[in-house]
Amino acid sequence: MTQTLTPRIKGFHAHVYFDADSLDQARVLCEEAARRFPLKMGRVHEKPVGPHPDWSCQLAFKPELFGEVIPWLALHRDGLTVLVHPITGSDLRDHRDYPMWMGTMRPLDLSGLEDGTIEYDL
Repeated sequence: MTQTLTPRIKGFHAHVYFDADSLDQARVLCEEAARRFPLKMGRVHEKPVGPHPDWSCQLAFKPELFGEVIPWLALHRDGLTVLVHPITGSDLRDHRDYPMWMGTMRPLDLSGLEDGTIEYDL
């Protein structure tokens, strides 16, 4: 049996997707998450950014918060789609191989992502 190394999860990103009609709902959700939990809320992008096909806002948090943040998002997303992925150091693998979805899966544009090492400030 071949053993492969399991990457270390350094944190998580939750990308909340929205459009013009759900912008206010998404902003309230992300701001409330940032108020309740010690996480970092990114900008509210009113255009697709990076691999994300829709408008989005990123919530970045440490692994020990997963058990609190993800259930809270599941219960409060109210129909919004949320992409959750670990941060292992490879943007490509994190988005392609390890994503978790709440709501409708959306096609990601992986062409700009690399398999090299990347660090995020959590």
